[in-house]
Amino acid sequence: MTHGRPDGPSGDRPNSGHLHPTGPRERRPRRYPRQVPRGDGRLTHDLDPQSPGPQDACGVFGVWAPGEEVAKLTYFGLYALQHRGQEAAGIAVSDGASVVVYKDLGLVSQVFDEATLGSLRGHLAVGHTRYSTTGASTWENAQPTFRTTAAGTGLALCHNGNLVNTAELAVMAADAGVSGVFSATTDSDLVTSLIAAHPDLSIEAAAMEVLPQLRGAFSLTFMDEDTLYAARDPQGVRPLVLGRLERGWVVASETAALDIVGASVVREVEPGELIAIDENGLRSQHFAVAEPKGCVFEYVYLARPDTTIGGRGVHAARVEIGRRLAKEHPAEADLVIPVPESGTPAAVGYAEASGIPYGLGLVKNSYVGRTFIQPSQTIRQLGIRLKLNPLRDVIRGKRLVVVDDSIVRGNTQRALIRMLREAGAVEVHVRISSPPVKWPCFYGIDFASRAELVANGLDVDGVRASINADSLGYVSEQGLIAATEQPASRLCTACFTGRYPISLGESEVLGKYVLEGRGQLPIPVLEDQRSVSGWTGRQAGSATVPGGAEDALTRP
Repeated sequence: MTHGRPDGPSGDRPNSGHLHPTGPRERRPRRYPRQVPRGDGRLTHDLDPQSPGPQDACGVFGVWAPGEEVAKLTYFGLYALQHRGQEAAGIAVSDGASVVVYKDLGLVSQVFDEATLGSLRGHLAVGHTRYSTTGASTWENAQPTFRTTAAGTGLALCHNGNLVNTAELAVMAADAGVSGVFSATTDSDLVTSLIAAHPDLSIEAAAMEVLPQLRGAFSLTFMDEDTLYAARDPQGVRPLVLGRLERGWVVASETAALDIVGASVVREVEPGELIAIDENGLRSQHFAVAEPKGCVFEYVYLARPDTTIGGRGVHAARVEIGRRLAKEHPAEADLVIPVPESGTPAAVGYAEASGIPYGLGLVKNSYVGRTFIQPSQTIRQLGIRLKLNPLRDVIRGKRLVVVDDSIVRGNTQRALIRMLREAGAVEVHVRISSPPVKWPCFYGIDFASRAELVANGLDVDGVRASINADSLGYVSEQGLIAATEQPASRLCTACFTGRYPISLGESEVLGKYVLEGRGQLPIPVLEDQRSVSGWTGRQAGSATVPGGAEDALTRP
């Protein structure tokens, strides 16, 4: 028997979120009464909680390894992928007889403990760490998603990426009478329902029917009682790699997760490929022709520096971006400092190519994140100081080159430059290791709405004035692509250029909350070119998200 989430009112546990098999087995007693509020479990990389940086959709992991503790392997794999999402985490396991899912809101280390992992026994597992790009951050939308097929088989699925034809798929599923389509409001849950809705087909055959109908970015790991599956969209927008254990196989979003669980890298899952792994070994088939368009922002910010994508080490690519940035935008300065940690490799490259000494001018408090404890107004006014503290003795009297990965709204850089000047910096020259972000991402990065993107409404000098820098330089698109050592034709650069490699479809049915019926705005058309507003359910100029380019020059 395959077990999923209990139905009915007893299944609505927004604060607990643990999925155990149904039946006579009793739940663990709560350590705290239900009414005690919990922290939201988010340890973010954001320097300003009101102005988040680019957020990746998710990290996925899968393992088929009889004789191994697959739940613990998955836990450590997800731990290595925590940077890809901090809202929720979950693991599904199978012992060959049933699929058990356990998930909750929070960090991987908060959701799982030794006792929980010890209870998740089996020979194959999939895992997920989530940042929401479709659907709100609720327990119901946490992954793995789960469905029982008409044949009684369990199906648990994990998804990294974002579909652009979610509304179209939802209508198609409703017309076909697919059950449970809207029990969750994510594209991932919709895909799970569609695969599970083929009573006459195996999971593998059903996936081959459904996957060609999906449009957008998807790197999937999914499983039934006996088989681990992995699939990647025809453009291969999000990374997905295959690894080998002594007694099994591993699939993960990044090679760093393979390293941490002791797996050797075999190859990338190919765009348009479906892999199945069971007791008969590994088999592969293609559901679509590969048209590679890997996300270039993985090299800039999203992936771990110790990950390899397309044969190119991410750290080496970021250092090379810094070298090219120094050649394209030199500066007369005394010290090159990074905005830690994402700006560090590029700052090393900039210092190396420019001959300007590299130094540590900012210390990051890595453990400050959003918690249930609400800061007082006094604490809130500290803003960026909660995350970064300047080394005044290093900074005082210096002309600085400050290297960061990107500018989204500009709020963080504005506050950072003010802090550096107050610490005694004579000049602050900002260098950015990506081109100006002018367009939102519909393939799995939650940037901001187009109205919030400061580079959308201002030229480079306008952005420089907005953040109060002495000079500002972005690496060119050509320089960035050259540093990745990938052919330009195989990369997606839509966030810089507005050229979307996968058709976005109808403007009125796009958006983060498309299945929840909110956050949908029309897309204006400018000069015969489709321009996208890229809303995420938050509006520029609201109390929670300050406006973008329109008031950039007047904000404090």
